[in-house]
Amino acid sequence: MIYVKWLRNFPILGGLFDLDLKREMISNFEVKMAAPDFWDDNERAQSIISEMNAVKSSVDQYEKLQQEFDDAQMMMELAEEENDESLANEVAESVKGLVKKIEDFELQLLLNQPYDKMNAILELHPGAGGTESQDWGSMLLRMYTRWAEKRGFKVEVMDYLPGDEAGIKSVTLLIKGYNAYGYLKAEKGVHRLVRISPFDASGRRHTSFVSCDVVPEINDDVEIEIRNEDLKIDTYRASGAGGQHINTTDSAVRITHIPTGIVVTCQNERSQIKNRERAMTMLRSKLYERKIEEQQKELAEIRGEQSDIAWGSQIRSYVFHPYSLVKDHRTQVETGNIGAVMDGDIDMFIDGYLRSQIRVDAK
Repeated sequence: MIYVKWLRNFPILGGLFDLDLKREMISNFEVKMAAPDFWDDNERAQSIISEMNAVKSSVDQYEKLQQEFDDAQMMMELAEEENDESLANEVAESVKGLVKKIEDFELQLLLNQPYDKMNAILELHPGAGGTESQDWGSMLLRMYTRWAEKRGFKVEVMDYLPGDEAGIKSVTLLIKGYNAYGYLKAEKGVHRLVRISPFDASGRRHTSFVSCDVVPEINDDVEIEIRNEDLKIDTYRASGAGGQHINTTDSAVRITHIPTGIVVTCQNERSQIKNRERAMTMLRSKLYERKIEEQQKELAEIRGEQSDIAWGSQIRSYVFHPYSLVKDHRTQVETGNIGAVMDGDIDMFIDGYLRSQIRVDAK
């Protein structure tokens, strides 16, 4: 019976989850929180509390799963001793729910890179195709916003450039939550849409592309050298969708890092000073990502394998016509429930990608 075999293999999870290390981490967090100056930096304090709660939650989850496993194993052994097929079937049925819980927990354990736990900066850039591609960009913006909200993450619009007729020309989001980057790094790449365009009077089928770039939000604890003479800073008047975020002063900030050509913009704050601070955070994050790429010499590990925003470089296709299908070309994970996907149900693709990376690392 498949679940008997599964029950006997469960202790493998113990190798992925270092319970003693997690408890040591909690003790270290508690020492930091007991320091007299802990609340001097409120943002850092909140970050430490959030991280400690996340570690505590993982320990609680593990201990609960271990208890459920022990109970199921005991009942299965009892059924085997008494040769009670009815009891064995009952235990096997109850274990199905436990399997799903453990698979979800394993996914959390895969996020073990030092930057996985950080907030994520997500950018969407439509490719060629005008209004159709820009509308596709706004659909992806909604998809990622809905996904983040379902996970309890906070979403901040850092930069927004509306399309000429509909959709967006570009958008930058800060998605705040524990492991936000760890999950969203799976989304880096070009996303392809096939549908009958509502903007085409002839009702023809169109193919559109939007690139998604994701980097971790790097805090001041990570040392990244940025020289003032390497920066070109421009200010301009902020704009936004439906009149939102519009300011009557030149509060928006664009920073160009001359040596690398990296450009970042921020306009969500009313203060030019705050926008500059947020833009510098984005620049630091992008430079950190570049540093990691150079150290590991594997561009695909951090930025994905995206190249041109065009045919052949997509990581995932979303087909609305002539049939309904969303397929990830890296993992072959697919679903016909395109409505659920566009409403933020993308965990199956994230799960598939993260597990595929573990298999690659193990080779």
